[in-house]
Amino acid sequence: METRKILLIEDNPEMRENTAEILELANYEVLTAKNGKEGVQMAGQSEPDLIICDIMMPELDGYGVLHLLGKDDRTSNIPFVFLTAKAEKEDYRKGMTMGADDYLTKPYDDVELLNAVEMRLKKSDRVKRSFDRSAEGLDQFIQEAKSFDLIVKLAEDKKVKLLKKRETIYTEGSFPSNVFFLQKGKVKAYKSNDNGKEYITDLFKEGDFFGYLDLLQGEPYQETAIALESSEVAMIPKDDFFNLLQGNREVASKFIKMLSNEIKDREERLLQLAYNSVRKRVAQALVMLVNRYQEDRSKPFSMAITREDIASMVGTATETVIRTLSDFKDERLVDMKGSLITVLDYDKLARMRN
Repeated sequence: METRKILLIEDNPEMRENTAEILELANYEVLTAKNGKEGVQMAGQSEPDLIICDIMMPELDGYGVLHLLGKDDRTSNIPFVFLTAKAEKEDYRKGMTMGADDYLTKPYDDVELLNAVEMRLKKSDRVKRSFDRSAEGLDQFIQEAKSFDLIVKLAEDKKVKLLKKRETIYTEGSFPSNVFFLQKGKVKAYKSNDNGKEYITDLFKEGDFFGYLDLLQGEPYQETAIALESSEVAMIPKDDFFNLLQGNREVASKFIKMLSNEIKDREERLLQLAYNSVRKRVAQALVMLVNRYQEDRSKPFSMAITREDIASMVGTATETVIRTLSDFKDERLVDMKGSLITVLDYDKLARMRN
């Protein structure tokens, strides 16, 4: 197993030596810096797995160290633990607001130190995990992120709204005040052009967070969200949501990367609309439904969805979708009974040529 590297920044020689010795006995590789300026230089050169830093130091204190490290891409996401001889709430709040991950109050014993280090490294590893470029991956990431102290309240005390089929959650042009979590049901998000024609931009299932992109950008909603069936939606106040981004630098970095992945996925869908045939686009829409709402691709998938909604996903006329689905039925790719569509051959639809 790879030895984890820890940078200890402490101006008190005795404290620095004692703490380093404890960490080395626990099989950590320890680098030491005797002041803040030296610590910042060493962090950039060695890129440790964790930084432990005293607050009260001459010239450059711990807050200054944290500030400088946060401005460098190489060091901005390294877990950061403050050492302090004071336990006032003001110090705690200031450090956490700046992005510190934890505090250790002097004097601390061996067990306290090692427990804090082990916990922070484990949480860092969990957030660094690879997640799918999908709504499921985003949900998995946020579930992992909830283990961080500052965002544990993210999904607590949330107001839950019961929605009827076709009921609106938010409308294009309105200003965001919540992030939404779909506890039960299905939801679509769509944009409208000047002629009132809809284009479905996304589909959400149980366990998905949505409505956060415009909130992050500080802009009105660029789309409308409506329940496709009876649903339960939890509303998370934006202040609680922003704790997710502000409370931990690793969480914020990972979240931003996932958002960029989502934007790439949307751009790819727009390119498909521009260059793929209607037949292939309808097949891709059905594949997207299976991917979103069923984990086992080998079994037939059924969903009640209007032809108008499929047309909004595909970007074509409803009549064209009806004809294409009829062809798919003749080819035994799908079956249809009223609004219920059953995908019989996922693999053929996924491999359909343009």
